[in-house]
Amino acid sequence: MSQTEINHGDGHAQDIGNAPSAGNAIEVRDLRRRFGRQQVLDGVTLDFPAGQITTIVGPSGSGKTVLLKHINLLLRPDSGTIVIDNVEVTKLGAIGLDAVREKFGMLFQAGALFDSMSIFDNIAFPLVEKTRLTRAEIAERVHETLKAVGLQGMEAKFPSEMSGGMQKRAALARALVRRPKILMLDEPTTGLDPSRTGAIHELIRRTQENFQLTAVMVSHDVPAVFQVSDRVAFLHNGRTHLNGTVAQVMAADDDVFKRFLAGKASGEENETAFAG
Repeated sequence: MSQTEINHGDGHAQDIGNAPSAGNAIEVRDLRRRFGRQQVLDGVTLDFPAGQITTIVGPSGSGKTVLLKHINLLLRPDSGTIVIDNVEVTKLGAIGLDAVREKFGMLFQAGALFDSMSIFDNIAFPLVEKTRLTRAEIAERVHETLKAVGLQGMEAKFPSEMSGGMQKRAALARALVRRPKILMLDEPTTGLDPSRTGAIHELIRRTQENFQLTAVMVSHDVPAVFQVSDRVAFLHNGRTHLNGTVAQVMAADDDVFKRFLAGKASGEENETAFAG
């Protein structure tokens, strides 16, 4: 299947544009994963071009978060393959997986900051645990990264002393501090009011460009998140239903996607949640 397509669920795909010429940082092929009787991923195939933001959207239960957990190597598929930076990762052992994980930065839905640590120590934590940098080198990297997300001068504060938006920025700084090649973002604006959501979206776009990252984002902020995305993958019933540039996806004459957008606009969720 090409990178930009509509999958009608019957094994046939309709192209909606040409695939980009840049190489892919991540390639997912026919990924399947079942939890008990629930087939959560049912043959997902997707390419994530290097140096772009690809946003994964879809109804609750469509498999978005489960797909992200496979890409960042927290889960193994029942079948299918995942190639990350030209390495097929689905059969790797612990040492091989750790080597690939070095390429990732992860922004979790809830931020996952340590309440008992200052912002400086939160950001420094991955460097202390995973590198041999000196204290001075760590301090320089932390200050540099906090400046990049607009939190310079906040090193001594604790998470409880910061607003939700500032906590998101701090969590992003921690994801960036080891200078990853690939940034994973799981619902990065969860818990924020609409006035702060746009600011975080813009920060993600600016960060992706400044650090020259490949970004994979799961988001419910549809269609607002499309303004800072290069590509959109729409999952439905555990499959890649629609995939292309933002313009191609928004122009697609697809009733399933139109119903999804209409439901989001009205605040409705039309499907029962199981796993993202």
